[in-house]
Amino acid sequence: KVPHMKEVILIGFYQPNDALNKFISNVQQEFKIQVRYLQEYTALGTAGGLYHFRDQILAGKPDSFFVMNSDVCGDFPLKEMLSFTVQKGGGSHCTVLGTEATRQQSLNYGCIVENKNTHEVLHYVEKPETYISTTINCGVYLFSPDIFCTLEKIFKKNQEDNYNCDPNMQMKETIRLEQDIFVPMAGSGKLYVYHTDRFWSQIKTSGAAIYANRHYLALYQNWHKERLARNGELKPQIIGDVYIHPTADVHPTAVLGPNVSVGKHAVIGEGARVRESIVLEGAVLQDHCCVLYSVIGWNVTIGMWTRVEGTPNDPNPNKPFAKVDVKDTFSPDGKLNPSITVIGSNVQVPSEVILLNAMVLPDKSLAGSCKNQIIL
Repeated sequence: KVPHMKEVILIGFYQPNDALNKFISNVQQEFKIQVRYLQEYTALGTAGGLYHFRDQILAGKPDSFFVMNSDVCGDFPLKEMLSFTVQKGGGSHCTVLGTEATRQQSLNYGCIVENKNTHEVLHYVEKPETYISTTINCGVYLFSPDIFCTLEKIFKKNQEDNYNCDPNMQMKETIRLEQDIFVPMAGSGKLYVYHTDRFWSQIKTSGAAIYANRHYLALYQNWHKERLARNGELKPQIIGDVYIHPTADVHPTAVLGPNVSVGKHAVIGEGARVRESIVLEGAVLQDHCCVLYSVIGWNVTIGMWTRVEGTPNDPNPNKPFAKVDVKDTFSPDGKLNPSITVIGSNVQVPSEVILLNAMVLPDKSLAGSCKNQIIL
């Protein structure tokens, strides 16, 4: 939806695999836009990759470019950010997308102090130890190309600082966008914040994935209503917002929703019940199984009369601007904290068992029920 968007570049240090290559190919065909994956030779920090691949990013002479962290999701106001930045004129190096959080949760994010009239960022602190501001960094930015001049200065400074090869120093090629760029840029008149009150969340836990799925389905009501499943003759019963891929096979006696997404070629059998869950491509949910608050991986089989259930991790509804809490996997006494159940790809779950708050790694064949366990 962003006008004049020419290209999408994915930057990471992971080795590309079949799943990523397939995803990129499908996205290019669907959206008719070039998508490339550029692999760092090592982890270069949140801005080191930008500088390392500067020539690739600047190819085609873009007027500006968005940078988005891959662990955030939301209803991003990209067009509005672009208009806001254009209004600020050529002097703006960067616009940061900001949103409100609670005082306590703000300590887990980058915090922004701004001029309320001009929205210039006056002070920036990444994950402060004490309260700074309830305006937090969403991990979505709009840069002008001259940001690379700033990145070059930081890169050369790191080279000089690391000349003595101090093993305690960070790698000289690593550049941290938040600490190395935003902190010194704040108050310079070249860093601004654009506020959003739309849905936004980090995705650092499986619970956040279920939470995000719910909100993306709600967005379909406004933007892609045709994607949402509807009740009808010889169709499964639909409650609330549900997406079913056209190639999926869902039995008419199944009950789905609210907030369920069903992927390609998935099969959901007679009398199955699915709620607040994501069912990925090729998964088979056999007759009369029950899946609640779970992520079912690729090509997983859930046996008949089996119950798969997780525990939701939603923001506190009684606190305005509350975000999803990032909880530790284990409690202080070593027990697995209740969470969304996640079943990895190609897992076989037998009939008539219960999986509760479980994480199952790929390619396993379970022998029985499990509760509050990680199956390695």
